[in-house]
Amino acid sequence: MVFKFSVLTLLACSVLFSSEAMSEDWPGWRGPNRDDISTETGLLKQWPEGGPEKLWTSKDAGLGYSGFSVANGVLFTMGADGADEESHEFVIAIDAKTGEKIWQTNVGQYLENGWGGGPRSTPTVSGDLLIAISGKGDVVCLSNTDGTEKWRVSMTELGGTIPSWGYCESALIDGDKVFVTPGGDKGTIACFNLNTGEKLWQSTDIKEPANYSSIIAVDHISKRQYIQLTAQKVFGFDGDGKLLWQHDFPGRIAVVATPIYKDGQVYVTAAYGTGCLLVNLTADNKVQKIYENKVMKNHHGGVLLVGDFLYGHSDSDGIICQDFNTGAAVWSDSKKGGSKGLTYADGMLYCIDEDSGDCFLVEANSTGYKEVSRFKLEPQTTQRNPMGRVWTHPVISNGCLYLRDQEIICCYKIK
Repeated sequence: MVFKFSVLTLLACSVLFSSEAMSEDWPGWRGPNRDDISTETGLLKQWPEGGPEKLWTSKDAGLGYSGFSVANGVLFTMGADGADEESHEFVIAIDAKTGEKIWQTNVGQYLENGWGGGPRSTPTVSGDLLIAISGKGDVVCLSNTDGTEKWRVSMTELGGTIPSWGYCESALIDGDKVFVTPGGDKGTIACFNLNTGEKLWQSTDIKEPANYSSIIAVDHISKRQYIQLTAQKVFGFDGDGKLLWQHDFPGRIAVVATPIYKDGQVYVTAAYGTGCLLVNLTADNKVQKIYENKVMKNHHGGVLLVGDFLYGHSDSDGIICQDFNTGAAVWSDSKKGGSKGLTYADGMLYCIDEDSGDCFLVEANSTGYKEVSRFKLEPQTTQRNPMGRVWTHPVISNGCLYLRDQEIICCYKIK
């Protein structure tokens, strides 16, 4: 009996550890918590010359800059099947282990743009459903098993106006609710039932135009609220659409970076000379400005918070480290080049250079900039608009690194 118990215990532990090994999914924009932080460990601390082992290359993703979601062994992204008015944007599902296409579903008409057309949004996965947003604002719910359409709504029919670079937001799913940002006089935020597509409400307290940031969900003083950033406002609202607080933000041209929340404080940043802002929220949602400066001027590469330090690319300064609590600059890599997209895992920053397509590994610490390894994303597309760059952010899931340049996706083994 003791022997049988030991064997059963061993088998149970084996199943548990096997399940945990495949549990590091990345279900949407910036990961499970929308913070670009992966909890994976045991990853390579440096790469061999030429980069980590490439597992596969796919050339099925189509045109566009959409990011990746990874869930249950499947990678989801968006693309476009051409660059003219007859073209369509689509969601594509790819086997995360092999790179083979599983299904593809059209979701809207092609968005033309001088910097390269096609979708920008990352699909958001929840259970057996996903929500995708096309460049022209089609919000579509699909089965993530076969791509069957369940319901759709239009941002423009909700009163929104397509922003200059298209709708770039990635929908937020929280429980059985879907939050999106059409913007406009009918209300900046709209909320839908995930399963039916029924509109539950559209905000009437705030009517700012949509920009390019994505909503986050937080628990502030044990109460759920949702935070969004537009060109001129950062604000929070509850699950019924009631505006809880707002603060002015001097954004210019394009405000892209996702807000960051920590311990009752909200951090936002934008480029074009705007800078960054940190505010404190009291228990009754009164807003107090802590600092506002131009240390971090992040364009579209994203900013992430590890402990008390922020990391991101700041226009004219390169990748920088900033003290979250004080706003002070800690260090800069002093490389003045184009924007860098980045994510974090296991003590390291994974960065992609928009100009060269170089992917490089940097220690995430406050003592100084230390680059460990670098390789070039290859192959790179020949279809990219001359004004476009490598703008899709790196994603880490289940020991793999995923990079994209338009129709080309590459998967690398980093564990």
